[in-house]
Amino acid sequence: LMAKYKVEVDIDACIGCRACTVVCDNFVPNNDKVKVVNPIIEQADLKHNKEAEEGCPVSAIKVTKIEE
Repeated sequence: LMAKYKVEVDIDACIGCRACTVVCDNFVPNNDKVKVVNPIIEQADLKHNKEAEEGCPVSAIKVTKIEE
């Protein structure tokens, strides 16, 4: 069974720099912030979402594994 992951953005922490939207198409601009297109992702999409998480200057993105 393929692992699944939860993707979250802390909107209070988000400064709207959109760095995540550059590295991962799961993040889209939403007014002066961003939003997650698919909050639940597959293993195949993990790499780019993790890049967005690591690249966020205010650590507003959290990608966590969902335990089956």
